Amino acid sequence: MNLNSLALARIERGEGPVRVGLIGAGKFGSMFLNQVPTSPLEVTAIADLDPDRARAACKNVGWDDARIEATAFTDDGKELCARDDVDVVLEVTGSPPAGIAHARAAFSSGKHIVMVNVEADVLAGPLLAREADSAGVVYSMAYGDQPALTCEIVDWARACGFEVVSAGKGTKYLPHFHASTPDTVWDHYGLNAEQAKEAGMNPQMFNSFLDGTKSGIEMTAIANACQLTPSPDGLGFPDVPVDELQNKLIPEADGGLLHHKGQVEVISSIFRDGTEIPNNLRWGVYAVFEAPNDYAMACFKQYGLKTDASGRYSAMYRPYHLIGLELGISALSAVLRGEPTGRTQDFVSDVVSVAKRDLKQGEMLDGEGGFTVWGKAQPAAKSLQFGALPIGLAHGVKLTRAVKAGETVRWDDVTADESAEAVKARRAMEQAFRT
Repeated sequence: MNLNSLALARIERGEGPVRVGLIGAGKFGSMFLNQVPTSPLEVTAIADLDPDRARAACKNVGWDDARIEATAFTDDGKELCARDDVDVVLEVTGSPPAGIAHARAAFSSGKHIVMVNVEADVLAGPLLAREADSAGVVYSMAYGDQPALTCEIVDWARACGFEVVSAGKGTKYLPHFHASTPDTVWDHYGLNAEQAKEAGMNPQMFNSFLDGTKSGIEMTAIANACQLTPSPDGLGFPDVPVDELQNKLIPEADGGLLHHKGQVEVISSIFRDGTEIPNNLRWGVYAVFEAPNDYAMACFKQYGLKTDASGRYSAMYRPYHLIGLELGISALSAVLRGEPTGRTQDFVSDVVSVAKRDLKQGEMLDGEGGFTVWGKAQPAAKSLQFGALPIGLAHGVKLTRAVKAGETVRWDDVTADESAEAVKARRAMEQAFRT
């Protein structure tokens, strides 16, 4: 609330609009760019590996020539972070190494950063958050994306005095999706390869949503921001309608499906037979919370909250998320309030690499959404004890031994480049947060 008023007041004081630097002009970035002409902020610079593509994206979302000409375009994200006309950086590349490098470039230049790049955040976010604090800048999740919106509901519940029992999002899920590859992904989306190509849809990126990797990444981001944890066995993806949240997303001891209180979980929008669940939460987020006493339980009933049979548990949810169309909220919050819209706090959850099929010694892993591995959310302590290879570093590394389908890949199973910045950052984070 009040962000628009604060932004307009800044302009009226003669300080100008909040100035944004965008790194990555793909779908998420384009949706944000679409909103810029009608919002109280300004994009002064855009970095993309292909600046001409970025210019075309601006044109495609409706920018006029004058706005495009007034914007600086570059292929160097670090250069963008150092610009004097940028107040806050939006990192939207999706590449963990790039995200870590850009975050540190922003810190060194005294710039706030909104890490749309959840992949980088789950790889080394707890360490980056500490570095942001040392630099005196904001390190934030991206409003509009599901992790930040879930964190908002969790914060609301806790600020009201409710205990958060579970939190997460919805997605389309069946168990065999874990084996999906970029060659099979479009069948599950009801498209063919030609249609997807015409729409500019990246098969590996979309496959990461389908094979469970993105769900693991997003639940880990929520867990690390909200001090929640996944089940020891990972996400279960139960098929749960919205009106059953308060009945199903509670501990088994109370008649639900959860391993423990304070759990992150993703719910499927389809039943295991593939039919769609009526009133599902495929595009939304939720949190289940518990009344602290009998008086609050009575209030739940008096004000029409749906509860479980005990009357103790209820749920709050948001049915949709608009990703880039809402991203400006994070930029404004960081600059005008000095507050993140959700932020990693600790390392309690991790995303480990699991073989999709029997992998041979000498094979190269191809990372998130690819042909070789998918990302599974696990408690961080379990990941560290096992020596699991994080999904964010499972790209372009060679296996030193064969790994069977369903097995977790270890650091010791690959030849990682220990001199790479992303690897060193991850190693430093593991050491800093090892308990």
